[in-house]
Amino acid sequence: MHKAGDVVLGGLFEIHFFSVFPDLSFTSEPQEPTCHGFDVLGFRQAQTMAFAINEINRNSNLLPNVTLGYSMYDNCVKLGIGFRAALSLVSGQGEEFILDESCVGAPPVLGIVGDSSSTRTIAISTVLGLYRVPMVSYFATCSCLSDRQKFPSFFRTIPSDAFQVRAMIQILKWFGWTWAGLLISDDDYGLHAARSFQSDLAQSGGGCLAYLEVLPWGNDPAELNRIVDIMKKSTARVVIVFAHESHMIYLMEEVMKQNVTGLQWIASEAWTAAAVLQTPRLMPYLGGTLGIAIRRGEIAGLKDFLLRIRPDLHHNNSYGNNMINQFWEDTFQCRFAPPPAGWVESGGALCTGDEDLENVETEFLDLSNLRPEYNVYKAVYALAYALDDMLQCVPGRGPFSGSSCATLQRLEPWQLVYYLQKVNFTTPFGDQVSFDENGDALPIYDIMNWQWLPDGQTKVQTVGAVKKSAFKGEELTIDEDKIFWNFESKEPPYSVCSESCPPGTRMARKKGEPECCFDCIPCSEGKISNNTDSAECKSCPEDFWSNSQRDHCVSKKIEFLSYHEPLGICLKTTSLLGTSICAVVLGIFIYHRSTPIVRANNSELSFLLLVSLKLCFLCSLLFIGRPKLLTCQLRHAAFGISFVLCVSCILVKTMVVLAVFKASKPGGGASLKWFGAVQQRGTVLVLTSIQAAICTTWLVTSSPAPHKNTQYHNDKIVYECVVGSTVGFAVLLGYIGLLAILSFLLAFLARNLPDNFNETKFITFSMLIFCAVWVAFVPAYVNSPGKYADAVEVFAILASSFGLLVALFGPKCYIILLRPERNTKKAIMGRGITK
Repeated sequence: MHKAGDVVLGGLFEIHFFSVFPDLSFTSEPQEPTCHGFDVLGFRQAQTMAFAINEINRNSNLLPNVTLGYSMYDNCVKLGIGFRAALSLVSGQGEEFILDESCVGAPPVLGIVGDSSSTRTIAISTVLGLYRVPMVSYFATCSCLSDRQKFPSFFRTIPSDAFQVRAMIQILKWFGWTWAGLLISDDDYGLHAARSFQSDLAQSGGGCLAYLEVLPWGNDPAELNRIVDIMKKSTARVVIVFAHESHMIYLMEEVMKQNVTGLQWIASEAWTAAAVLQTPRLMPYLGGTLGIAIRRGEIAGLKDFLLRIRPDLHHNNSYGNNMINQFWEDTFQCRFAPPPAGWVESGGALCTGDEDLENVETEFLDLSNLRPEYNVYKAVYALAYALDDMLQCVPGRGPFSGSSCATLQRLEPWQLVYYLQKVNFTTPFGDQVSFDENGDALPIYDIMNWQWLPDGQTKVQTVGAVKKSAFKGEELTIDEDKIFWNFESKEPPYSVCSESCPPGTRMARKKGEPECCFDCIPCSEGKISNNTDSAECKSCPEDFWSNSQRDHCVSKKIEFLSYHEPLGICLKTTSLLGTSICAVVLGIFIYHRSTPIVRANNSELSFLLLVSLKLCFLCSLLFIGRPKLLTCQLRHAAFGISFVLCVSCILVKTMVVLAVFKASKPGGGASLKWFGAVQQRGTVLVLTSIQAAICTTWLVTSSPAPHKNTQYHNDKIVYECVVGSTVGFAVLLGYIGLLAILSFLLAFLARNLPDNFNETKFITFSMLIFCAVWVAFVPAYVNSPGKYADAVEVFAILASSFGLLVALFGPKCYIILLRPERNTKKAIMGRGITK
């Protein structure tokens, strides 16, 4: 179809589905290929271009004083035919037509609107790019066409597949589908889409592909059976298809044959609006399909323009009206004169040209779903606005060399490419049209849903949109309430390879499978994950531990020998009981201080011994309660000094007994002068001072200190006092042990002395208890963890203290309180008195 003008725009459209190539024996002049199978929608797209040019010519504000013309060719869905048509347009070697004026130096066409196929567009634009002839496609979506190095003069008003792929990934994320299958066509459209899909899906982390299969061209039963069998066995319930409707027709035949239901289909824009698939036979399988569709638009006045189309009865065979005449014959099922042989005889009607398009039911006039046509409309206007901007250039301020401007009489195609790159306008429908640095328009898609109505009818409903703006980036909106789900639950399907790992677990990828297939491994102790599908478990801070669910950290339990726990209460009570008993015994001795049994064997040492025992009982309280620096320093020092004071008193008492016995023998009186009251007190003081010096040295050099111990229990913090210097602690205990052993030996040697002088039996017994307790203490202390080590030490202190108290003062209290008749000097000094 042609129309003359000052500037001519070319167009490439699919007017026929099939083509037949003549014999190429080259024994005669080759004939033109013939095309058949009229495509009404392709013809409507071509007429949309004619309408847009006609509307521009009537617009006094756009390209005033310039008339646009057009020259449109049919590509017959063949690369060879489309490529030849494009070369004819740019070279002027096509069918001749009369121009109103001769434009010397101008190219035959200024730019081309088309093509509709990515494969054909790649081939054509590769050549046109060499000559910088602008080409604006309305349907070629391959992301490869965004390569400005290979296609420098290519533009398009349909979004790139790269954006379509990202839109599909956003839909997958919206519904939580992380496990899907991908079917593609074996051409540039499908292969580039698959490459982009795999790359973008991996980068987004939005899911994995269960399988990727290439659909065969034509009907290949064996291959289709294999593909559908994979779909049937896969756990993926979502299937994404980047292919053409012809592929889907053959595929769905095999799907119906194997009765594969329960799948959620996601359609690319190539077959989203395919009416041939929206049949009652296929809707049980394809119902609920979600599809990416080209932006729908409204073109005011287009229907009236289409209704004014009329065939040319006088030039039936002319190329300029051949498309219209074929459309007329296809729509009204008639033939123009002269008809083919036998047409009339078989009952065929002749076309008059007066037939009314409004009286026939045809999708040609159904303008409720203008999608490719809207892109054609925008492509024509983009070229027109670019040309208008170019013609408004002020000489001396132009963008070209020497600040020159382009002129209509000497226009070069590359000059229009410059202005096309900067074009920016808004359509009457309200959509902004501009191109980025790769020639891609601002992307926008509608999201469609195939709905199967109760009456058996089908409806393709818009349920959302995805678009990209310069300020907000990519935005996806979906109205889920409008979506029809072809499942019994009427809810979106669940399509995952592995169930999400709940908090408290981490993902462990299954060997040899995609990253979406994983096992959920519980976090180990001390680690948590508080998010779903965590890749790793995080360690809790030092003073925290994981809870039983491993989903958050909790403060570790703090453990120490507390005053409030049963063990602490028992030890505290026992300590206070021992202290009270010491106080009572001391009171008894003070009250009966003048009696012989109290005065015998140095009552002063007895009082000092009771005081030291009282201190021994009290020092055990320092081992109970939360350890602090002061208590840690005092507990061992107080324990060491108290016990040395106690044992020193016992040692001196033993030595006094031996000295008295020796003095009772003839010539032994001199020995008592070394064991007078002053010497006794001095000996006790010196022995105790040595222990005090040991403790002071220990505290100064390596003082005990509180410590948080986490080695005993991972989930507990054991507060304890570390001794600081093991040597210091060993010397402290060793000194006590040395004095105790010395006291035991001296008392043991004096055990057979006369009874009236003999207190050594009780000292021997008390030292035996004392040493036994502390010998047992060492291994028990070393092997007791945490607070139990403190409990063992307290028990040793209390046991040894009670042992000394009972063994040394029990018999004397018995005599004072229960056998007062024996508390006389005669009874103590006499022999043979009944006890």
